[in-house]
Amino acid sequence: MAKKTSSKPWLKYLSNRYFLITLAFVVWMFFFDTNSYGIHKELNDEIEILEQRKAQYQKDIDKDKTFIEQMADTTEMENYARAQYYLKKENETIYIIDHQDSLQNQD
Repeated sequence: MAKKTSSKPWLKYLSNRYFLITLAFVVWMFFFDTNSYGIHKELNDEIEILEQRKAQYQKDIDKDKTFIEQMADTTEMENYARAQYYLKKENETIYIIDHQDSLQNQD
């Protein structure tokens, strides 16, 4: 029987207890452990999504900072208030004209 096992070298490795213990350990760590590959993949994907959000929020912050710097000038603030909120000075009449081309079709 010793000759049969020696003629198949892969059987010699599979019957080695150190190999079996190492294989079981690797399978356990890769699939079943709390620090498994699947959990690491999910966490890495979540980190990537959060970094993208962080970059978008940073762009928004930079845009808002430039807007705040523009609003430090009183004439810019007045122009913005007139355009966005239709504010007016005393004894002033404002006419809002909507062009037919600028209206959205209600189809």
